[in-house]
Amino acid sequence: MKSLIYILILLTITFIGCSPKKTAQELFDEGMKLTTEKKIPEAVNSYESLLQEYPDNKLAPETIVLLAGIYQNKLLKNIAEKESLNKSVELFKSIYEKYPQSKEAPMGLFMAGFVQANELKDFNAATETYNLFIKLFPDHELASSAKEELNNMGLTPEEILQKKIAKED
Repeated sequence: MKSLIYILILLTITFIGCSPKKTAQELFDEGMKLTTEKKIPEAVNSYESLLQEYPDNKLAPETIVLLAGIYQNKLLKNIAEKESLNKSVELFKSIYEKYPQSKEAPMGLFMAGFVQANELKDFNAATETYNLFIKLFPDHELASSAKEELNNMGLTPEEILQKKIAKED
């Protein structure tokens, strides 16, 4: 009887260990589904598995965007707000650093500056990030937004409105 149980345990371990590895697309789709179902920790695990197992896959930059959005929106309840926002900045920047030729790279760099300026209120870091964005992507559709962010950094909405009204006069 003991040997039968031992054999069953070994067979179970063998089958689990030999289960086919999920593809990058399967992990991505699983993460999207889990996010939709509001199973955020599980979605993060799927996205992180994709990035760990398939770092060179074409889905990697988009996966980082999704992960960064989870952290930016503070969807993981076991992480402090500032830590979550800092993680989003780190992830957004990593898109440009790891995948500079990807279509997501400019947006990642812009969003890093946006979170630094508008959520973390780290104006020095945001200024540096926005200036790097403008230098690297001067013709990108977000370049004018980066310049506006620099011009209005630290101002309240009322102050921005007053500034625009004064400019029109």
